[in-house]
Amino acid sequence: MTRPFRLMTLAPGHFHAALLLKEMPPEIFRRTYVYGPLDTDLADYLARVAAFNGRTDNPTRWQVDVRAGDDYLGRFLREQPGNAAVIAGRNRPKIDLILAAVSNACHVLADKPWVIDAAGFEKLEEVFRQADLREVLAWDMMTERFDIATVLQRDLMQDGEVFGDPVAGTPDDPALTLDATHYLCKTVAGVPLRRPAWWFDPAEAGTGLADVGTHLADLSIWLLFPDQALDYRADLEMIDASIWPTPLTREQYRTIVGDGTVDENLLLYQGNGSATYTLRGMTVRFTVNWDCEAAGPDQTDLHEAAARGSHARVRVRSTPTPGGRTATELSVSAENAADHAGLLAAVGQRCGEWKLRYPGVRAIDLGDRIRIEIPDCYRTEHEQHFADLLDEFLRHARNPRRAPPWEIPNLLTKYAITTRAVELARAKQSRR
Repeated sequence: MTRPFRLMTLAPGHFHAALLLKEMPPEIFRRTYVYGPLDTDLADYLARVAAFNGRTDNPTRWQVDVRAGDDYLGRFLREQPGNAAVIAGRNRPKIDLILAAVSNACHVLADKPWVIDAAGFEKLEEVFRQADLREVLAWDMMTERFDIATVLQRDLMQDGEVFGDPVAGTPDDPALTLDATHYLCKTVAGVPLRRPAWWFDPAEAGTGLADVGTHLADLSIWLLFPDQALDYRADLEMIDASIWPTPLTREQYRTIVGDGTVDENLLLYQGNGSATYTLRGMTVRFTVNWDCEAAGPDQTDLHEAAARGSHARVRVRSTPTPGGRTATELSVSAENAADHAGLLAAVGQRCGEWKLRYPGVRAIDLGDRIRIEIPDCYRTEHEQHFADLLDEFLRHARNPRRAPPWEIPNLLTKYAITTRAVELARAKQSRR
């Protein structure tokens, strides 16, 4: 019988650490350990796990062993009662926690961003040297890969009859554009989210380019070069990058942080940014935006990804609905309107090939574009993607040497994108 994994959480400071425990996979031992400072971040984490244990519908049964104190890292390295560490907290020290864990022969599942600047990037390759030496897995939380619309978009981009040949694009009309809008006020697992004050400090948390930008940089590689390894030294060229703030009122800041104390220096949140670059000659532009609050109570973060091929453009776009929710559409439009009928036939054929994996997916002709109708049974919320992510991590941790060989070089490439973008954007700011 396969031995269960024993999870340890290090310095939980982001709600993603708790979301990994929203379900109880049989591969994980029910007793889980938490090492960290005795602070509000730890209290928030424990409250979320307790809520999962106490819910009426399919409650979890986690037994949480809390080992808190100033020397939490030293104690973790001495005791290490588990074999897999979850790291999702403050961004600046995150790479050092990851390196310490893998150097202690521990598997690591870490939230983005692993690094927020060039100084942190230099430690990434050492993480993988230590992980390889000790035959453990270091894996990051790329939940966007599990969205069904994005999965089908990727499939369409590999279909020559639908997409045609990839188009290199230009900075004004890239091969791939990615846009994400996030909200500072949101509800997570049914509870209003309170963000810690450090989350607004770019010196501690990084900018939006370094944070959410990690997801977009990852998707640019995952969509354009599936199952291929990129070399950031040879395949990446940065073109441009910018950063700009989201201003907050004192009242907004108090609502988000849940504290009456207002740090005046943090009222200009450095969350917005844009980066333009090429990967093997393919031009990509991504943009990160942060707003204070969504228009509707059930509206989630917004995402758009548009890819250019010689035959068609394939786009995923989420938009607010009149009812205050979010709807995501996958569509295909012909580069030449005269080719619409042929494109419709090619997309219909692709939908037919999907019927075994995704019964019910079909093409709807809207005249100016073709919408891919995706049944609700395949659509999952962001929180649900963490169960898929954890399953993926556990599967690869069973035999780290059999993990996909492109994942490590592509992780290095995506963090080269984000850290170089931050460096370029800050250089532009200093010249103003």
